[in-house]
Amino acid sequence: MCTLEKRGDVFLLTLTGDNEHRLNPSMINKIRTALHQVRTHAKPGSVLITTAEGKFFCNGLDLAWARAAKSGLRHDCLDRLHLMVNEFRIVVADLISLPLPTIATVTAHAAAAGLMLAISHDYVLMRKDRGVLYMSELDVGTTFPDYFMELMRSKIVLPGARRNVVLRAAKIKPMEALEMGIIDSVHESSAETSEAALRLGDELGSRKWNGEVYSEIRKSSFPELCKVIGLIHKEVFAAKL
Repeated sequence: MCTLEKRGDVFLLTLTGDNEHRLNPSMINKIRTALHQVRTHAKPGSVLITTAEGKFFCNGLDLAWARAAKSGLRHDCLDRLHLMVNEFRIVVADLISLPLPTIATVTAHAAAAGLMLAISHDYVLMRKDRGVLYMSELDVGTTFPDYFMELMRSKIVLPGARRNVVLRAAKIKPMEALEMGIIDSVHESSAETSEAALRLGDELGSRKWNGEVYSEIRKSSFPELCKVIGLIHKEVFAAKL
């Protein structure tokens, strides 16, 4: 489902397999386990890059898993959906509180919770010729979890861009996403996107920032989001006074 490897100071988290990388409890748990390892072993200069194999970066929560409740009753299916929503909230909190810079390499489609996974990183890079960003909730017929909306308010700052994402369910191509300020750069191929992510990772890592300071500054940049996902900001003085 996912692998974690270390290349120098770069942690590379890869969603594996040629599938949709749907976020069910098993997948969420594996991502959380990987992020815990990153948090445990991070040091000044560490960077996380998240990427995925296949034609999807991540296609959101696993609705098929929700529908597969043994009873088949609607309330049991909804219970499963709420379980995934609540568990994925912790993944977002994990990413927002990680003590190192984070980069999402999106070389394929990112939809719904998959887009939330991408923009929970500090930087998002996309492949030019493949993949769209898409919040499907309006088309599916469901409202957004509170932390989805707060994450989008925090990361998609242009009102017109956010309207197109949430109230038009637009399928946004890479160059459009760049113009809307949702992502940071666009690259010609999957390989070039990955190479650009590694270059950015090396650049950020070379600064050797204190991870706790980095994490707290990130959290203080998104105070409303942190309230919703249960993170508390604290002051850190790592400098020698």
